[in-house]
Amino acid sequence: MLFVKRIRITISALSLCLAASVPGIASATVVQVETVSGNFEINLYDNATPETVANFLNYVQNGDFNDSIFHRSVGGFILQGGGFRTDANAQITDIPANPAVTNEPVYSNVRGTIAMAKIGGNANSATNQWFINLANNAGNLDGQNGGFTVFGEVTGTGMNVVGDIEALPTFAFAAPFGELPLRDYTADDFTNTVPVDNTHLIIVTAITVIDTTVDSAGAAGLDPTPTTNTGGTGGGNTNTGGGGGGSFGVFALFGLLLLARKRMLRGAA
Repeated sequence: MLFVKRIRITISALSLCLAASVPGIASATVVQVETVSGNFEINLYDNATPETVANFLNYVQNGDFNDSIFHRSVGGFILQGGGFRTDANAQITDIPANPAVTNEPVYSNVRGTIAMAKIGGNANSATNQWFINLANNAGNLDGQNGGFTVFGEVTGTGMNVVGDIEALPTFAFAAPFGELPLRDYTADDFTNTVPVDNTHLIIVTAITVIDTTVDSAGAAGLDPTPTTNTGGTGGGNTNTGGGGGGSFGVFALFGLLLLARKRMLRGAA
């Protein structure tokens, strides 16, 4: 299930959506996402999804996403971040969540778009966690929980970097790290409880604003796809994933290695 994890909740299901009329393309902000696996740019849809973009940029401008991690990767589905950060000792803490924003389901969850994660059954619950669609998830995510708000898209060759992260192996530690992507870490390492440190985590070192041109989307020739949901509350597969913030507190991944040995079943995308 695509769920904003409030850790006390573990896994929440996603819900369903309404389509809104699609305003003209609107992107006035470009951010650069700097990761240990390479950098990529995201053009944000400022005019079409203003509350969501403002919310995301608030976290960016406060540095809240600096040293955050991609904590969930599901191949052919989503790559999720925004909920947790690491420190020099690989201690994982949750990123404090600001008040939730109103859902803005204008564009479709197609490959390469960035969207907000949220709590199942609550369309207006998006806060800090976001995900990149690794495939065309329109048939699933455009119609769940009021529709998942797409508020930008990865541009240029950025999906090559995202694809490199997607290709990394994932490991089933304790929730919400049941699909944790790691680099330079093997199945034998997992079996032998080799400690995970920052050389293994997929860290977002920083997200910075690099362009505030009013018509950056038009200049880039972007043509966002309208949401496929034409109204109603119909369903989509609820066995998809996503995650969110919450009061996780400090939790060393070393502790997770020792405490979490149950393999978690993945929901079907």
